[in-house]
Amino acid sequence: MAAIVLAEDDVKQAELVRRYLEREHHTVTVVGDGRAALDEVRRQRPDLLVLDLMLPLVDGLDVCRILRAEGADVLVLMLTARSTEDDLLLGLDLGADDYLTKPFSPRELVARVRTLLRRTRAVTAAPDPVLRVGPLTVDPVRHEVRAGGEPVECTPGEFRLLAAMAAQPGRVFTREQLLENLHGFDRYITDRTIDVHVMNLRKKIEPRPGKPVHLVTVYGVGYKLTGGPGAR
Repeated sequence: MAAIVLAEDDVKQAELVRRYLEREHHTVTVVGDGRAALDEVRRQRPDLLVLDLMLPLVDGLDVCRILRAEGADVLVLMLTARSTEDDLLLGLDLGADDYLTKPFSPRELVARVRTLLRRTRAVTAAPDPVLRVGPLTVDPVRHEVRAGGEPVECTPGEFRLLAAMAAQPGRVFTREQLLENLHGFDRYITDRTIDVHVMNLRKKIEPRPGKPVHLVTVYGVGYKLTGGPGAR
């Protein structure tokens, strides 16, 4: 069971989604605009925010941007009628954990919610969660990343990508494997989603982002995380 805030201004859609989520024994609070979504997340500190992109007063992208700027670690599942690649990548770049494009099946939404919560709880339950790769440390329980001892601010998507790679340093991940690990299957996700996360992470963890030594491209395959020159 999880505490969920549902931000959706379509009353019928909100009621349908609420019923499906409550059948899964979640506690659901429904709000109809972006300002109310911000207030409710700040007040309640829920496990998950199901966030419609097109909200009155404050739109979904700004809600996500504000929450991440405030350091909120709530999971965000974005609902959007915009299916262009740039719009979807922008949502992920601002800190959304996953998205569904409208129209969608309520059962698909429930499955996405289940997957997001399960992955987060599995990481939190790990017996020795701190991952170390060279000068990088990733702590899934505290949701902290450090590079050379200095704290690194990551979006939830960036964090999960880094944690997945840090758990298996030196392993080469294809973009498809990283996409599956991050977001599951969706017909609108493309390889560029991973490339955006990688580009942003390099700016945060690499001494020289243009010449990465930790988050390395394996041409024709994908990416791997190493401790630096001479490491696996």
